[in-house]
Amino acid sequence: MDERVREHAEVLVDWSARVEAGDDVVVSVAEDAHELGVAVAEALGERGATVTTLYGSDELSRAYLKGAEAEADGDVDADDFDADPAVDRAIFEAADAYLRIGGGRNTTASADVGSETRQAYVKARRGIREARMDTDWVSTVHPTRSLAQQAGMAYEEYQEFVYDAVLRDWEALAEEMAEMKTILDEGKEVRLVTERDGAPDTDVTMSIAGRTAVNSAASVAYDSHNLPSGEVFTAPYDTAGEAFFDVPMTIDATRVRGVHLVFEAGEVVDFSAEAGEDALAGVLDTDPGARRLGELGIGMNRGIDRFTDSILFDEKMGDTVHMAVGRAYDACLPEGESGNDSAVHVDMISDVSGRSRTEVDGEVVQRDGAFRWEEGFEE
Repeated sequence: MDERVREHAEVLVDWSARVEAGDDVVVSVAEDAHELGVAVAEALGERGATVTTLYGSDELSRAYLKGAEAEADGDVDADDFDADPAVDRAIFEAADAYLRIGGGRNTTASADVGSETRQAYVKARRGIREARMDTDWVSTVHPTRSLAQQAGMAYEEYQEFVYDAVLRDWEALAEEMAEMKTILDEGKEVRLVTERDGAPDTDVTMSIAGRTAVNSAASVAYDSHNLPSGEVFTAPYDTAGEAFFDVPMTIDATRVRGVHLVFEAGEVVDFSAEAGEDALAGVLDTDPGARRLGELGIGMNRGIDRFTDSILFDEKMGDTVHMAVGRAYDACLPEGESGNDSAVHVDMISDVSGRSRTEVDGEVVQRDGAFRWEEGFEE
């Protein structure tokens, strides 16, 4: 076994999930992530945890959803699925931690499942998702050939990319990101401006007053649930203006790029996409909360040096800012406040490496990708 696989497992178990002896841990392992699953199981055994293993297969999910479509003659709604499956709920309610190890065989395995079916399933499974998110959950991926192909990289090249992003000095990065967290915690309004072809294509403002930013340093100790991570995010509201997202992404197995959103009074009132507009529409039509922002995130992991069409990596990349329509994370909200509520949370990314600025309360904190505490920042 590649020693980096064992290192990945140790970071996941010790730094990210903070697993202790006696913890009940659920591990979901994708089809081609077996090797990392083995290393994680070994690490959990050495630490005295109890393990329940699930098989996380996109191909099985696709088969189930296609079967539901056939049964309903293609007209599927949330009532066609059990909204509260007792077995799934019991597993997650009994768990202390949930580790999801992605790495399937086909990144578009469910491309032929209808968007209405996907929306219905997401809505029906909402209670299970809430139970899962009440655990110390962490999501990561094992570098696989399918992910390398999606990223347009040779397999060995992709392995290097993944481990550069995952095997970081997380304590040092957490200290750096704490500066941005302080700025957002003390701020009231964020403005993002970017230019393309010599003219502004994004000029959007949003309120962050009363919100708490998360220093997402790849550990549940920081309210962070992705490995790799490396972003600082908060839950904005009262969004106004226009935003253009130039980084391509995959939504529901559909390639989406060139997304343009228009906000008024906090809500998306108009939208377009250069490709994949139907998939974007499907997200925005999920429920009323899907047309409002649930997250503003600033990428700060400079171990991620290229876009790979994987949101787990792309949104953490330095020189990027992302916004997510849909659900706001509780960690960003005052106690007792629910924030934006939705069955979806879909991130969209802007490259801010050139001709851009991010302002907090009128002060520029990032210009052309450089933060104000970094060498090369220009007022």
